[in-house]
Amino acid sequence: MEHGPSVVSLAIVVLAALLTPILISRLKVSFLPVVVAEIIVGVIIGRSFLNIVDAGDPWLNILSTLGFIFLMFLSGLEIDFDAFTQKSTGQKKSKVLKRPLPNTLLLTTGIFLGILTLSLLFALMMRGFGIFDDIFLLVIIISTISLGVVVPTLKEANLITTQMGQIILLVAVIADLSTMIMLAFYSQLYADASQPIWLMTILVGFAILFYLLGRVMNQSHFIKQLNNGTMQIGIRGVFALIIMLVALAEGVGAENILGAFIAGCIVSLLKPDQDIVHKLDSFGYGFFIPIFFIMVGVDLDLPSLFSDSRVFILIPVLLLAFLLSKLVPVLVLLRYFDAKRVTAAGFLLTSTLSLIIAAAVIAEQIGMITNAESGMFILSAVIACIITPAIFRQLYPEGENEDRVINVTVFGNNQLTVPVAHSIAGGLYNVKLVFHKNYSDSRERSTDNLSFHEIPEYSEEALDEIEAFDADVVVLGANDSDINWRVAEMADKKGVERIIYRVDDPTQESAVKERGYELFSTMLSSKTLLRGLIESPNMMQLLSDEDTAIYEIQMNNYRYDEMLLRNFPFTGDIIFLRILRGKESLVPHGDTPLHVDDRIFMTGSREYVEELKRELELY
Repeated sequence: MEHGPSVVSLAIVVLAALLTPILISRLKVSFLPVVVAEIIVGVIIGRSFLNIVDAGDPWLNILSTLGFIFLMFLSGLEIDFDAFTQKSTGQKKSKVLKRPLPNTLLLTTGIFLGILTLSLLFALMMRGFGIFDDIFLLVIIISTISLGVVVPTLKEANLITTQMGQIILLVAVIADLSTMIMLAFYSQLYADASQPIWLMTILVGFAILFYLLGRVMNQSHFIKQLNNGTMQIGIRGVFALIIMLVALAEGVGAENILGAFIAGCIVSLLKPDQDIVHKLDSFGYGFFIPIFFIMVGVDLDLPSLFSDSRVFILIPVLLLAFLLSKLVPVLVLLRYFDAKRVTAAGFLLTSTLSLIIAAAVIAEQIGMITNAESGMFILSAVIACIITPAIFRQLYPEGENEDRVINVTVFGNNQLTVPVAHSIAGGLYNVKLVFHKNYSDSRERSTDNLSFHEIPEYSEEALDEIEAFDADVVVLGANDSDINWRVAEMADKKGVERIIYRVDDPTQESAVKERGYELFSTMLSSKTLLRGLIESPNMMQLLSDEDTAIYEIQMNNYRYDEMLLRNFPFTGDIIFLRILRGKESLVPHGDTPLHVDDRIFMTGSREYVEELKRELELY
């Protein structure tokens, strides 16, 4: 009886993919990214050492190609396009900032242009010294930054939401997007029998069409009904999108990974539910992508690689170019941050892996470089990914999120704002109460956590003088709606994250909601309170009692992402009541995992809740 291809090699690779993260965890080699460990394991079981895997196995070739495609798709999915349009937080004070930041997008774009310029300079020098001739390929390889390494490293250090973390992330996003586009043009220019470049506009046209179609499907109630159980229409749609764009990319003469990357960008722009993103991550990093990285290691032939004397020149020069091309441009951040943070950022931006592997594989396939040169590029990327994240963790100062407080500025001095300011001041909250001197007869004195500020007028100059907008929350609680509206516009312009607006006039509600302010209505609150007293008198007593109050915490700490509540270390004087996750409302149990962006409702002692709030919200 005739048999098909053997699955022995596939079984070995899948087993290696299973054991690698287990070994990394047990050996506590936290400095080593799992994808790098998978390449190292591939080297061990592949051509370089044990040689127990058949690199030509058809099963492995298909699954490795799918892994490569899925890796590029997830690279596109990781790009947060909102980062290009977010408001600058430069006016907001921070203990780690020397001076306010300028526009973040302009700053990070300037840093990447510096990286690109130095990459070109290093490429010209390497060609001048006869080290490597392909300038275009060198510029792509030197200037690229791996989002797949930068994002997990920032998450593990709980820095992704900080000002420095956002700058690092945006530079990496711009670099990832730009170098992928350059790689697409590189393969189009030098591939044999390539199609005309203008045919790529067909791919762009279909990408726009699929995006518009995706928006329509996102709003379709019928489609949403099919997204549960065995149907999983969202996941099916994503896979269909990937395959169609990959096929289109190949049809117009581009590389299939360009189609996969564009598919990832489209899905990112459509803002999918976190549940779908988790499922896609599971598909990719749970099966396809580990096979690809292990096969990269299997294909590396280190004995023959090191028999080429150029390896001892090319790899050190590449590593030096990786570092200097990132470290020199980020020195502009010394105007805003201390030297340790800036140096650490330069080392983390040196992390580069996925796109170098992609560039090396493509350049070898189209005959622009040899197998040995491809191996040198990949090996240099692996070395960079082993060293630079570890140096970043050592250099970056710890405790950036410790001892944080929430700064609240309350406008208005009346029977509503004063008691609230007194009740929250202290512990986690620093409160400023701002009011017009002509409308106040307050004789209260400022304390450590509650300060009173009389101002001659509600002008931007007067408010800047008392630093009224250096706050996490601004509450517009004055009795005059014109004052509230004017000050709210100033706070919005200054980039205040949360603006709570008191509305006494129902006709103002729609305008307030359109601006994105959080609405507080005295009339609505009174109605709710009265109804609650009639229907649930004991519940209202529970809500109004400080010892049994219900608190809300936003989970921002990636250290506890996916952690089961039974394993949660902070289980003191608190009870978890409800978890809001997107549009879902969950009753928490021991097996309920915490996710980033969860809103957790709990009751317990105020002191313990404030400690937990610092830990989870990173204030």
